[in-house]
Amino acid sequence: MKKNADLGLLILRITVAGLMLFHGFAKLGHIDGIKNMLSSNGLPELMAYGVYITEIIAPIFIIIGYRTRLASLAFFLGMLFIIFLAHANDIFSISDKGALKNELIYFYTFGSVALFFTGGGKYAISLKNIWD
Repeated sequence: MKKNADLGLLILRITVAGLMLFHGFAKLGHIDGIKNMLSSNGLPELMAYGVYITEIIAPIFIIIGYRTRLASLAFFLGMLFIIFLAHANDIFSISDKGALKNELIYFYTFGSVALFFTGGGKYAISLKNIWD
């Protein structure tokens, strides 16, 4: 069977970013809980709008492959913020099923790291492709 790394990157982009979009769309207009969490930790509530960058804008860029490495970096930084703000008490906790409690968060985090290092692959949009 012939290897197709670009197709693999497309599938990774759609999986990591596409699944995150559900979290982002669910938060549209519903970020009061995030604002409260931020203010209770001494951070400005305005930072809550960063959830839209992490969970909607960056994933859309990743899916279409536009500025994949930059979008993946923004996604990664947002995920680190989520880990240390919302899940700091259970970073390495094991669930009653024997898995990490935060394995989905780690999937998003390290999936974005992989995309940062690889880029979007051949099946991605770039300004060069648009203008040619």
